Amino acid sequence: MPDSPAHADNHFWRLSPDELCRRLDCTLAGLAAADASGRLDRFGPNSDAAARTEGAMRAILRRLLEPLSLILLVAGIVSMLTGDEIGGLIIVLILTLSIGLDTVQEGHAIRAAEVLRRSVALKAEVKRDGTFREIDVDHVVPGDILRVRAGDIIPADALILQSTAFTAGEAALTGEPYPVQKRAGAVTDPDDTANALFRGAVAQTGEAIALVVRTGRDTVFGTAASALAEAQTPSPFERDLREFGLVIARATLALVLVVLTVRVVFGRPVMDSLLFSVALAVGLTPELLPMITTVTLSRGALRMAGRKVIVKRLAAIHDLGAMTVLCTDKTGTLTSAEITLAKSLDADGKDDARAARLGAIAAELGGDRGSLDAALVAGQSNASQGWSLAGRQAFDFSRRLGSVLATGPEGALLIVKGAPETVLELCTTQRSGAMDDDARTAAIARVHQFAAEGLRCIAIASRPWTGATREVETEDETDLVFEGLCAFADPPKPTAAAAIARLAASGVTLKILSGDDPVVVKRLAGLVGLNADRVLSGADIAELSDDALAVQVQSTDAYGRLAPDQKSRIVKALQASRAVVGFLGDGINDAPALKAADIGLSVDGASGVAQAAADIILLASDLEVVADGVEEGRRTFANILKYVRMGASSNFGNMLSMAIASIALPFLPMLPTQILLNNLLYDLSELGIPFDQVSPAATAQPQVWSMRRLARFAAIMGPLSSVFDFLTFGALLYLFKASPEEFRTAWFIESMATQILVIFVIRTNGRPWRNWPDPLLSASSLVALLVAMVVPFTPVGAWFGFVTPPPIMMAGIVLLVVVYLACAESLKPFAIRTGRKD
Repeated sequence: MPDSPAHADNHFWRLSPDELCRRLDCTLAGLAAADASGRLDRFGPNSDAAARTEGAMRAILRRLLEPLSLILLVAGIVSMLTGDEIGGLIIVLILTLSIGLDTVQEGHAIRAAEVLRRSVALKAEVKRDGTFREIDVDHVVPGDILRVRAGDIIPADALILQSTAFTAGEAALTGEPYPVQKRAGAVTDPDDTANALFRGAVAQTGEAIALVVRTGRDTVFGTAASALAEAQTPSPFERDLREFGLVIARATLALVLVVLTVRVVFGRPVMDSLLFSVALAVGLTPELLPMITTVTLSRGALRMAGRKVIVKRLAAIHDLGAMTVLCTDKTGTLTSAEITLAKSLDADGKDDARAARLGAIAAELGGDRGSLDAALVAGQSNASQGWSLAGRQAFDFSRRLGSVLATGPEGALLIVKGAPETVLELCTTQRSGAMDDDARTAAIARVHQFAAEGLRCIAIASRPWTGATREVETEDETDLVFEGLCAFADPPKPTAAAAIARLAASGVTLKILSGDDPVVVKRLAGLVGLNADRVLSGADIAELSDDALAVQVQSTDAYGRLAPDQKSRIVKALQASRAVVGFLGDGINDAPALKAADIGLSVDGASGVAQAAADIILLASDLEVVADGVEEGRRTFANILKYVRMGASSNFGNMLSMAIASIALPFLPMLPTQILLNNLLYDLSELGIPFDQVSPAATAQPQVWSMRRLARFAAIMGPLSSVFDFLTFGALLYLFKASPEEFRTAWFIESMATQILVIFVIRTNGRPWRNWPDPLLSASSLVALLVAMVVPFTPVGAWFGFVTPPPIMMAGIVLLVVVYLACAESLKPFAIRTGRKD
């Protein structure tokens, strides 16, 4: 016996029952209880691996071990140990709040395994010891003979042995919106699975008996659901934040060690040098970044909730803004997943409502409840008014037709509807004359033409009834008059094309990844404005290596008949070309791709597995909502980037200047307590950043956290700040002959003014006077500046070692600040200029 049922064959529906029995070492009579028990031990339970969950403590520890968090923690502890208890507590409190909020926001994913468990049947009916009995679904094993009936959730992958009017809903697995007819017997098309049942599908009508081939994680459902058990890989935002933290850590450590070593070598007091180095480290550390990031992302999450977007993972907001490619399933996202009546044609192929009207009468009086019947009734409301039911023959899945005998304005009329090939064979006439072979060929040609357009057809025929009314027999369905064809569609949403165009204008390419027929996908792609010249099928993908697929995905926008693992392969192929990939899906078959994508998006009402695998859930299944979310994600990232830019310019420049001055000057350019006060006031000035406005230009294209761009920005704006710091040093020492106390006070004022006021310059890529800041940012910045300007002139200033500088010295400082801001505005376009390779 094989060690895994997957070895029976990956495409088991291509094999005969006898061949499968041989491979599974079983018979078509079912299993004995003892044999089933042994198989359960060998193959394992018919369930999935529990989703890997993370406890609260582990989640907190993971976030705490991030480089930036470690820097902040060390800085806070050292600050408290060196006498700055308040500053240290503030840093630790900020870090605690940030980690706590992030952990709570992402805690929803822990319930993924329970959602998955509730998504499948709990009981199954199998043949054991010669009789059918109910067992726990976990105990179904390969080799079992399974019986499923209408309403059952299919518990395993199986080959059909017998079926009676059996159809299954596989939308969650394949994306196919129509119920699929299932039957026993060999298939001619290798991709035709009409003789196979798949775990997770729902039996719609009839009954089937099948041979279980695969269970648990080896099923199509299990393969998709197993993605939930995989560890979550860091998102692009998390990777970028980690990289930024490592850069800051290296820069901080290098600068502190250099300053401390040089000062000690030059004979400066060791304790003063140590305290000064610690203060520098705190000044260089962007301690507000976790809080700015979390608050900005949380505010973005609240705003997105107002736009019908629920965020499960905060970092996904940034990733949504950085997204360059959106892959989406077809059913329910691009289409409404509601079958509609598209056309009603007479026997000659001309538009005529009679066929649809008769079909609606038959559907409503006959009590038919299929999706096509519902579309007929909806498309021809009140069609049955004035008609009454006199007899019927239920839809026969073996003959693929059904009949209704109705009495009404036309007298007694037999109405037959069903598969065109079957109905046409029963027709001898049509409204315009005889029904010969040429007429049948023309009708079938129209059916094929509609199929190429993604439309499904049924044929309608009738016959005046003579004699007494009674129940309809098969023999009555002869000598029919061909009334025409009814064509049905799963149409694109009215907003789909406009939303795709909006995404394209904002730099996001859309690709359709569907389990549906490539012909249907091709038509839909054309209708919504995508490149429909070429559609790759699952069979095509299977023939391509990963490298070849990475080339093909660049020029192909539509894919059909995809298996779940092929969707994730396409996502990974796109990621290989440095694309930030989002995936929008709502079915079980979408779970692997949702997990593999940088941003997984699902919808309210989607399968539990899809929602568990997603990072973001849309309350409205509409691409317009995605476009809104992209815009919000970019706005959120733009505000985070403002803080990073500020730290990379004036803040870093001032700390660098201070480090150089501490080596060159015979006295400390600023006392440790003054550095910490500088840092605290600067941080307070930026508390309004999460609430700031963002210009449309900043949200026009995908936002990517590029270390190259940040390095270029810092390389231009940082030295500019240092240049003016050195000009300040020279003016204070040689022009104003400042004492050490006056030097420290004047430079503190200049440092605070340049750091805070430059916020208004670099917060926007355009001119500051054309894009005013949010009042909260203005208030936090100007209040912090006011405090910095006032403190040195009050008794409190003496506690920090400040003195009142002469008016002429203050005038010189004001002039330097004004010139610095003008230079910053002039150089800003060069600092923020981006290249294509970034």
